[in-house]
Amino acid sequence: MEHISKKFRKGEMYNSLRDLIPALTGKLFRRQELNESDQREFWALRDISFEVKRGEAFGIIGANGAGKSTALKILSRIMKPTKGRMVVNGRLSALIEVTAGFHPDLTGRENIFLHGAILGMTRREIQSKLDKIIAFSGIEEFIDTPVKRYSTGMYARLGFSVAAHVDPEVLIVDEVLSVGDYLFQRKCVERMKEVIRGGATVLFVSHDLKNVSEFCDRCLLLDKGRMVTTGPAHKVVSAYLKQSRTSHSDEAASNPVIISKVRVRNKYGECARFQSGETAWIDVELTARARCTKLAVAPYMTSEVNEIIFETTTERLGEGNFSLEAGDVFRCTFELRLNVTTGLYHLCMLVYRHETQTTYDDWAPAATIYVSSEDDVGGFAHCFPRVIQKGISPASDATSSPIKEDTVGNRKCSPQ
Repeated sequence: MEHISKKFRKGEMYNSLRDLIPALTGKLFRRQELNESDQREFWALRDISFEVKRGEAFGIIGANGAGKSTALKILSRIMKPTKGRMVVNGRLSALIEVTAGFHPDLTGRENIFLHGAILGMTRREIQSKLDKIIAFSGIEEFIDTPVKRYSTGMYARLGFSVAAHVDPEVLIVDEVLSVGDYLFQRKCVERMKEVIRGGATVLFVSHDLKNVSEFCDRCLLLDKGRMVTTGPAHKVVSAYLKQSRTSHSDEAASNPVIISKVRVRNKYGECARFQSGETAWIDVELTARARCTKLAVAPYMTSEVNEIIFETTTERLGEGNFSLEAGDVFRCTFELRLNVTTGLYHLCMLVYRHETQTTYDDWAPAATIYVSSEDDVGGFAHCFPRVIQKGISPASDATSSPIKEDTVGNRKCSPQ
């Protein structure tokens, strides 16, 4: 991409005279300007430039609305840029919408040929990979059933299975590794790793920072259509996490007491990336603008989809409450052990008075961290499971170790 910019227009688009005349008449009566193009137009991308070399895996990350999908649609030639130049060398395939092009009245098998053709595969190529595609999807039993009878999960599994067996020189991937159930997602991830090992050039957009860190050599961070930074994936991911720590002092300007600073660190200093089980320290600073009594501080943690997975308060931890006079600054540090699974987590902070149920300030999120783990576990809590003993006994031995009862009548197994 060389200095790519893309402009869109907000608001209604009139495709017929029947819609246009009432709209213009309404604006005349309301004394509105007929030409509002300057106010309605906005830039989804501004002056984006980067280069991806053959065989490289390149990530694009950023918050919702940053321009990631717009960039990929330009790369995949779905859209044309308003300004700039884009060049792709090689056969390109895009996994932007895995079920785009499916016809509900066709069977799964027929849709494999239809979808494969849309993705640029020849009929002979699809035929040679048909058995692999069906086996990968895991819906062999329903492959000759019209897809309109499929569940959402079956629909997505079949779409990804077709897309995953295209052999492009350049592959564009946009948030498609989250299809299906957990086991199928693992298959999707392994398939993507095979594509990368096979030498394909991959452009990967995802909010899953674990996959971005694993798959990508380099990364680009976008914010509101502009480039923030580009470089090694782990450095760009760290920059993205730090970017989320925006001050909220303007929003809380009228509060009698505000949370003026929150900092997350490990034993080496300020940090946004942790290993599961690692200890984190959260430094909190409050500033009082008026006298406040019986205050407490409550840290809590939410998942990426804003589910609360942990919360406590200074009162629950035995520290009681405290009072502040105007101009006072209160500081405290919380120590947390991050026994959570791999993922993105938001650390939030609340200052309140319990007995009157008064919330003075709530900073959510105050910081965003990324926790990684070597263990393949799901959920939120990481219990660090281990298999410490295993073995197989012949069926004839099943009666040789009878189940005994303990002294209180509970049944228990004899040790093997």
